[in-house]
Amino acid sequence: MVQVHEPTEVAALQQLFQRMFECWRLGDGHAYADCFTQDVDYVVFDGSHIQGRKANAEAHQALFDGLLRGSVPEGEVKSIRFLGPDVAVLHAEGGIRLRWQRKAARNRRSIQTLIAVKREGAWAFTAFHNTRIQPPNAFARLMMRLMTPGPRSSAAR
Repeated sequence: MVQVHEPTEVAALQQLFQRMFECWRLGDGHAYADCFTQDVDYVVFDGSHIQGRKANAEAHQALFDGLLRGSVPEGEVKSIRFLGPDVAVLHAEGGIRLRWQRKAARNRRSIQTLIAVKREGAWAFTAFHNTRIQPPNAFARLMMRLMTPGPRSSAAR
């Protein structure tokens, strides 16, 4: 893995992320999709998989014209890791504030993994995966406890 710490590259990726948010705020599906490569793989929080910039633009425009009209994305990039001079992995956290909300619902917060590539001097996202942040339920907590080795009792020795 090549570590690149060029401040201008980090700034360019941060700007691309902010541009993606601005296009969402404007409700412009085509401008939003322009933040991605033609062959983007875009996975939504529910597991739906959108392939390609055109499908991404159409899907988002339908959302911006409907359920997500007037919505505002809230979030930030938490980390950027360069895999080479022209490939980076970003992790971000955030949520969507719907037009009738004062702030994004806490139970709708997500973590996003984005892969960015630099082609012809410009960065674009080529993969996006969105996953809801959900605390483990009672069953999951029990299973984690049962699967985590703990101190053994003296009777077992």
